[in-house]
Amino acid sequence: METVSEIIASMKAAAPAGQARLDDATLCQLRDLTQSLIAAKRGAAEEHARFLSIAERGLCLPEADLADRLRDATVLVTGGTGCIGSTLMAQLAVRCTGRLVSVSRGVTKGYPRHDGAEYRHADVRDRVAIEALIGDVKPDLIFHVAAQRDPGLAEVEVHRTVSTNVLGTRSVLSAAAEAGVPQVVCASTGKALRPFSPDMYTASKRAAEWVATGIATGSEMLCTAGRFTHVLDNSIIYQRLEHWAEDADQGAIRLHSPEIAFYVQSALESAQLLLLACLGSQRGEFRVHAISDLGWPVSLLDLALAVLARSGSGTPIYVSGYDRGYEEIPFPGLYDPLTAGDVSPLLNAFEARAAVDSPCPMVDAFRVDMAPEPRAGKLLNALAEVCDRTQDPAAVRGALNELSWAVLDASLRAAPQQALTRAAAMAQRHSSTLGADHRRILEAIQDHADPAAS
Repeated sequence: METVSEIIASMKAAAPAGQARLDDATLCQLRDLTQSLIAAKRGAAEEHARFLSIAERGLCLPEADLADRLRDATVLVTGGTGCIGSTLMAQLAVRCTGRLVSVSRGVTKGYPRHDGAEYRHADVRDRVAIEALIGDVKPDLIFHVAAQRDPGLAEVEVHRTVSTNVLGTRSVLSAAAEAGVPQVVCASTGKALRPFSPDMYTASKRAAEWVATGIATGSEMLCTAGRFTHVLDNSIIYQRLEHWAEDADQGAIRLHSPEIAFYVQSALESAQLLLLACLGSQRGEFRVHAISDLGWPVSLLDLALAVLARSGSGTPIYVSGYDRGYEEIPFPGLYDPLTAGDVSPLLNAFEARAAVDSPCPMVDAFRVDMAPEPRAGKLLNALAEVCDRTQDPAAVRGALNELSWAVLDASLRAAPQQALTRAAAMAQRHSSTLGADHRRILEAIQDHADPAAS
């Protein structure tokens, strides 16, 4: 019997990566190899069960502190009809004795609504509508959860992703600050730990954190965030696996790589993380919170094989290579061994050194440090002008890309010298294999680590 690695090698030889369509003969060959892989790979069912069990995980909450914060408060949740938004609404409904309001575009279906809550309709990209809503509701606290969350879709719907995740965040936060709202808590992503990325989803969420940092440090409003990793309850990956397994006409299950493993958290943990971020704020700075222990990453290959075995599906697996929007190799200086084991994996080497006290031992928090960068402010305005003028993906992508490099510079200018020096040294060891973007990141880190040499 062939080993797992031998079967995977045969699959890659039968169907090299990067093909948009596979012919019938290739699909037939992959189908046989996939069944051999199901028989040879041990532990897939157990990994699948572990994945599903994450839905039951939750965080410990300081209930007395939350009761004090939420008592008689008027709370507004953007994106309150989505998966995490509706879970947050449920958490708030049992703790908030005041007024609870959700605002969304009204396109999300399938998630519960809560008696006593109000449901409004507005798009966070519509600054006039958001200002009017905030003026009418007069919230004491806003949870900003609305976003475009699909990395693959972000590469297709570039304008909607950027205008929602970046400009929509600016719209909500600036309108809230101008209206005198005391506090806003934002939902972010672990992908924002990357110092720079050309991927639209990652870049848009990192830019949103930079926007929030500027408003938090430049106003009296408290502003914090929670970073999520892959959320099981609305898992795009799992939904696709089940769809592909059920519908053989889809051709094949396309996996970027058989080596992929990813962290997972539950919608309940995500909602509770936002509640903790509400308590972990500090005036004059932007703090980000992330779950400390996310457990072992889940094997994507095991998950796919378990879904196929459970359904009895004959759909084959194709190792397709990485689509745009999904990073194959992370920047080699992203984590520092001196700090990586002590904090959440959703914090990079620079962020780990800015760790601050957290309202819960199950959560890590850090202060986002960004140096003043006038060029970035101008580029944000330029991005808004581009989005107002056109929906051309290349134009919007280019404008966000320029802003992202400026945000990188702002973060590196504020980073501790020792962290810069170590990151540069770690990345330099891989300099011969770095792609163009990663080489530019390394050069920027080196310039800031040794400004006299630049």
